[in-house]
Amino acid sequence: MTADDDLAAPFRPRLARVVSLAVAAAVVVLTLVLVATMPGLATLDQIGFVLFALAIAWFCWRQASVSAVPDDTGLRVRNLLITTHVAWAQVVSVRFGQGRPWVQLDLADGDTIAVMGVQRSDGERAEREARRLATLVARRTATAADD
Repeated sequence: MTADDDLAAPFRPRLARVVSLAVAAAVVVLTLVLVATMPGLATLDQIGFVLFALAIAWFCWRQASVSAVPDDTGLRVRNLLITTHVAWAQVVSVRFGQGRPWVQLDLADGDTIAVMGVQRSDGERAEREARRLATLVARRTATAADD
């Protein structure tokens, strides 16, 4: 694996992924135990409990699957509810200042996009990942006229 391959590896949070999957598993297991042991629940009530638990598990899975995956044309950013592809030429800067829960990309059209694949909860690893993303953006957006 080359240095460019390491630089272009997907960006995924660690802590949020572990916590989200653990919460999803706990909710499903505890709901099944509740439905199986709670006396007097009607069938529709049981179905409602299970569907609610599955909705929570889906939300947790979605949180666990946030990422930013670079390719030759740009960055596919999968956040909690929306997945967007941003071309390298659209990215003006990468910000991850104090108080930001995740990396933010400034785009050429004046818009911004959150990159939940790099989350402050990962501590020093998040700082390294933000620097890696900034380096990747700088390399992919460099032109012959860059000073």
